[in-house]
Amino acid sequence: MFGGGGRKRRDEPQSLSQAMQPENPPTGGRSNVTGFDPEGLERAAKAARDLDNSRNAQAAIELIKTQETTKQHEAAAKRAEMDAYAQQMRAQNIEKEADEARKTLDAQTQHDKHRMEYQDQLERKRQVDMLNAQKYMQEEQLKKQEEIAARQEEMRRKTAEYEAELRTKTEIAKARAETEGRIAQERQNHDLILEKVRLEAKEHRDTVLQAITDGGKILGEGLSSYLEDTEKLRNTALTITGIAVGVYTARTSIGVAGRFVEARLGKPSLVRETSRLSAGQFLRQPLASTQRLFGMGRKETDALKGIVLENNLDTQLRKIAVSTANTKKNRAPFRHLLLHGPPGTGKTMFARSLAECSGLDYAILTGGDIAPLGRDAVTELHKLFDWAKTSRKGLLVFVDEADAFLQSRETARISEDQRNALNAFLFRTGTESDQFMVVYASNQPSQFDEAVMDRVDEMVEFRLPGEDERRAMIALYIEKYLLNPPGRLTKKVTTENIADAEIERVVKETEGFSGRAISKLAIAWQAAAYGTEGAVLDRDTFFTTVEHHKKSMLTKEEWLKHAAERAQLLAQDR
Repeated sequence: MFGGGGRKRRDEPQSLSQAMQPENPPTGGRSNVTGFDPEGLERAAKAARDLDNSRNAQAAIELIKTQETTKQHEAAAKRAEMDAYAQQMRAQNIEKEADEARKTLDAQTQHDKHRMEYQDQLERKRQVDMLNAQKYMQEEQLKKQEEIAARQEEMRRKTAEYEAELRTKTEIAKARAETEGRIAQERQNHDLILEKVRLEAKEHRDTVLQAITDGGKILGEGLSSYLEDTEKLRNTALTITGIAVGVYTARTSIGVAGRFVEARLGKPSLVRETSRLSAGQFLRQPLASTQRLFGMGRKETDALKGIVLENNLDTQLRKIAVSTANTKKNRAPFRHLLLHGPPGTGKTMFARSLAECSGLDYAILTGGDIAPLGRDAVTELHKLFDWAKTSRKGLLVFVDEADAFLQSRETARISEDQRNALNAFLFRTGTESDQFMVVYASNQPSQFDEAVMDRVDEMVEFRLPGEDERRAMIALYIEKYLLNPPGRLTKKVTTENIADAEIERVVKETEGFSGRAISKLAIAWQAAAYGTEGAVLDRDTFFTTVEHHKKSMLTKEEWLKHAAERAQLLAQDR
């Protein structure tokens, strides 16, 4: 539709090609000699005339122009695309050239570096060769000097030997000459010498015989006079008797005094630690020892001071402490205790505190010291209990690792000496006493002999600390070893980025730790802080130390497990 947009007429051509075609094409073309058909030109001319006369001629021309313009734009777009592709290819070529140049520069740099390194190696090798050459020259010179010194020493030694040989020959010649001269002189004066010796021997014999005769005469007269005097005989007998009695009395008195001093001020060999005064301690610290002897020192009233335990165990131990103090005050028989549980849970600490708050002396011994004594174990145990009875305050005997020598006589294979020691211990502890109190501590109480268990009046189980107890212990030991360490000269530790959250994390990670293990952990924190400038403990070191201790505990548990398995296998083999 062109122009006014009216309906196409039937006689209008549909397109330019249709307009150029003849309306009535000939069914058979005319031919001539040249083969050219002029009717086509005629039909084209007619179509052109019809097109010019048509109303849509101008629109057809515009359409043709528009199509031509569109083709030109497409050609321009293709040229622009080709130009952009050419620009991209040039940029890629430039980038490739830059990469090649960089690689070439890197290769040149590496080559220069290798060349410099090779030159440096050559220079170092040259220096080493020079040093080796100098060293070789020095060693050769030193060898020559040593050889010269050795030759000089050899010459000096040979000279000294030659001089000594000459001196020896001279002395021998001199001695030989003197000997030969004396021999000759003796030969010449032989008769005179023999006569002189005979006279001297005769005179000596006469003198000795005369002295013997005179002495016998004097002794005989004196003895005869002494025997005839009855008073002198009586005085002599009394004097000899008095001297013998004095010697015997002195020896007996010294022995009694020694045993008294040993019982009062000495310490039995089985006792590892005691609060009783010894002679050496009294001499070293006379003032403090006098105060302790007469009870002028400060007495601790809290048996669980510095000990963190669970509530039920804390209540039970406080009742035991009060009961023990009242027992001593009323001079009633003491009750024996058994403290059992894992190591490091506070058994020894409680025993010391119990003795101090009850007004008792304490003595600590370990069961492992009994077996090595052999036959002397019985004697030492009797000495221990005799010494315990001499305590003016009363004595708390703390037996650590008691299962080491108080094992069952029926199931355990113990030696005759251990059996005798066990019997002696049972004999001394079989009767209630107001002079001493026995506190047993063991990790394996099931191994105790039945008679030992019969002597236990109360058993207390110490368990590993729970979460609340660990939290209190960590706070206690941080205060003791980090923030306010004991000693005036001990430096305080500065903590960085360690707050309640970090403490709670440590409380969670220390599950299974005993009180002793937590104490060692705090000491490890202190040591780590002292290893830095200014004694600073930061957050990383804080947790690293905890991890190290956990690994150490796991390793120890593996070792103990393997040791128990080996012991079990050995027991089965036996």
